[in-house]
Amino acid sequence: MEGDERRFVDLVKELVQRLLSSNPQNPSASSPLPRDYNQALKFALRILSSRMSPSISSDDFAMAESIKRRLATAGKSSEALTFADLYAKLSLKSGPGSVKNKWAVIYLLKTISEDREASKNQPISNAFLDSALGGGGLPILTSSKEMTAEKFNNDGFSNGFHDLNSNSQNVLDLRSSFSNSNETIKKSKGLTAKELLEKQCSGGILVVSKDPENIRDMAYREFADIVKDENDVTELLLVRDVLYASQGIDGKYVKFDEAADAYTITEMVKVPRATRIMVLKLCELGWLFKKVRGYIPAEETGTVGQAFRAALQDELSEYFKLLAVLEAQAMNPIPLASENTASGNYLSLRRLSVLFSEPMVKMRLMAVLVDSCKVLKGGAMAGAIHMHAQHGDPLVNDFMKRLLRRICSPLFEMVRSWVLEGELDDIFSEFFVLSQPVKPESLWSDGYRIHGAMLPSFIPHSLAQRILRTGKSINFLHVCCEDRGWADAAAEAVAAAGTGTQKGVLGYGETDALETLVTEAAKRIDKHLLDVIYNKYKFREHCLAIKKYLLLGQGDFVQYLMDIVGPDLSEAANTISSFKLAGLLESAIRSSNAQYDDPDVLDRLRVKMMPHNAGDRGWDVFSLEYDARVPLNTVFTESVMSRYLKIFNFLWKLRRVEHALIGLWKTMKPNSVTTGRFLTKLPQAVKSRLILTSRKCQVLWDEMNHFVSNLQYYIMFEVLEVSWSNFSKALEVARDLDDLLAAHEKYLKSIVEKSLLAEQSHSLKQTLFALFDLILRFRSHADRLYEGIYELQSRSSSKKSMEHGVSWMGEGRKELTKRAGEFLRNMGRDMDDISKEYSSVFEGFISQLPVQQHIDLKFLMFRLDFTEFYSQLRINSS
Repeated sequence: MEGDERRFVDLVKELVQRLLSSNPQNPSASSPLPRDYNQALKFALRILSSRMSPSISSDDFAMAESIKRRLATAGKSSEALTFADLYAKLSLKSGPGSVKNKWAVIYLLKTISEDREASKNQPISNAFLDSALGGGGLPILTSSKEMTAEKFNNDGFSNGFHDLNSNSQNVLDLRSSFSNSNETIKKSKGLTAKELLEKQCSGGILVVSKDPENIRDMAYREFADIVKDENDVTELLLVRDVLYASQGIDGKYVKFDEAADAYTITEMVKVPRATRIMVLKLCELGWLFKKVRGYIPAEETGTVGQAFRAALQDELSEYFKLLAVLEAQAMNPIPLASENTASGNYLSLRRLSVLFSEPMVKMRLMAVLVDSCKVLKGGAMAGAIHMHAQHGDPLVNDFMKRLLRRICSPLFEMVRSWVLEGELDDIFSEFFVLSQPVKPESLWSDGYRIHGAMLPSFIPHSLAQRILRTGKSINFLHVCCEDRGWADAAAEAVAAAGTGTQKGVLGYGETDALETLVTEAAKRIDKHLLDVIYNKYKFREHCLAIKKYLLLGQGDFVQYLMDIVGPDLSEAANTISSFKLAGLLESAIRSSNAQYDDPDVLDRLRVKMMPHNAGDRGWDVFSLEYDARVPLNTVFTESVMSRYLKIFNFLWKLRRVEHALIGLWKTMKPNSVTTGRFLTKLPQAVKSRLILTSRKCQVLWDEMNHFVSNLQYYIMFEVLEVSWSNFSKALEVARDLDDLLAAHEKYLKSIVEKSLLAEQSHSLKQTLFALFDLILRFRSHADRLYEGIYELQSRSSSKKSMEHGVSWMGEGRKELTKRAGEFLRNMGRDMDDISKEYSSVFEGFISQLPVQQHIDLKFLMFRLDFTEFYSQLRINSS
């Protein structure tokens, strides 16, 4: 083995001599050695004995192909062929004495050739070193002690080639190694690579590989000493101060700066700018922690706010556990960079930046929530936090869901108590259902409402309305109906909703379960409420009673009532006794089929005298009212009953006009019979005047009666009966009290609009009332006419003075004839005036009907003008 090593040394010597010789093809043994021979030999032996590995893969075939391509591209095709032949012979050679590591030999020759080409224009003495350094050198750590050639030959060869023999396959990538060396030298010493190498070679050799003195560790220690010189504080102390700041506590070097509103390293401490920036970024966690911790002990804002603070406190407890672990690790010293730190249990600023990444995200999110919820409470707070949960990051999404489950638990408990028990325990006004004290009759309409500001965004408005109605139904049954059957309905709803709701497991993210519970509870409780309204309180029967008495649907009762109260209502309103009218109402009930109705219904029917002015008659102020008690007054409210009263007044006036025309017909019929015998006794002039005036009266009565009869038919059948039929059908399909109220509102609105009582029909209503007044004036004139005729008959038969209606003065037939002619002439003129005025007003009424919005008014137009008489009359007059 020793002989082989000596042989290797001789071969290296010869190789170095050839490289440095001026005649490398045939160097002379007796010629003097080159000037740099010893340094180059030392350098070559050092490289060959190095343990460093090359940076490329050991593929001899690829290496040979690279050399051939290089020679071919350089225009040396013959040399490329020669090399290929030599490489083929080298590859085929095997056995004892053959080269084992062919790739290493080829790589060495290729590197030497490249270095030689690069140094053609340089002095031969420095060609070898400059090519190595220029093409990439090994890191120069430090110089060894000055060594003589003899000592090197005695010691260095044996040690160096022992390593070479044992690691013959480890060949250096010279360019890569020397490039690193060049950069290191330039940065640390400020000298060029060549200058430093010459400086090292002047006193000894260049150490380029790991040696027993562990030069790399020495360099790291030097670097550590430089860092200590540039810093007033060690990284370990900064780590501990950062951990203090993360808990809102000032450290020795890291303190809270009020002006900057951040934790920073004090200006008096000297640290690199990069370290200062890193500490500032890490201490953001402490700034966020202070904000979150400062919110927790604040003034209470309700149960949802308490749950939010409790959830934040739990998250801070987990955060404290992490800090405790980190503080234990911070007790361990930070190792040097040269030591194995892969699994070291220590903390550095860079490690903290990694460990703080997840807590930073959570703390930043909690700080944002704290800022968003400072002035919020209840459902508004839950809704604001829910908006931050709509995030694509799984970490943020999971964190927010966990937080919202805690925060929303009081809110969902309020929902459960409201929809199943009707209880509203909301002393902080944080629930989206708001209550206010009202009278029992206003409980359904005004007692509860949706508080939009407290409605969280994760509960749809439609679901909130069902929640409101369900709890409101329970309270309505309890307060107004004095019923407890809703408890069984609520228990059935819980059973139908599923096992989850039976255990009260309702929370954030379970909107489907909540909606199922609310739907089941609403369906059963609303059904029970309608059963109570229909069966126990007989809602349908009371609606029918209002139709019969307030809407004058009970014909015999209405006719008898008008007959017996007519004389009293013709008097001045301030002279009529309400007690007397109440007695007359009772008489009308006992004298008609109304006596067979439910006593509870009849007991609610009463006489009401409306406010009146001087000059008003009893007809103008008389009305009926119906006492709708709790809970029916929820439907028949004061505003609803006032609309019923408006309809009653219209129908009562229509019935009064009809009654007046019927009464006039009763007067006209007997007179028409007796007038035949009476006419034969009158002079011809008076006779003609009497016939003409009577015919005018009859024609005008027919015209008025036609109008009133058709209007009466339209109101009673096209309006009241059709609306009642639609209302009855709507009651059959109503699912809750809101549907019932909507159906009744639609029923009442239909009557008002079709009866010309709506605001858009105001002018038409005024015209209609003007027609009513003309008819009543006609009745008065007609009564005077027939009273005069009756008196004329009496005077002509008895020739005695009478004072019955019209006074006939004077005696004698001539005077009687004159007075009769004058009376009939005046009455005829009055009849003409009334007829003209009536025709004009009626045509105006007919002309307004086609422009009305409601389609049913077209039926009235058709009935009044079915022969198109008035249409043709308008066309001719225009």
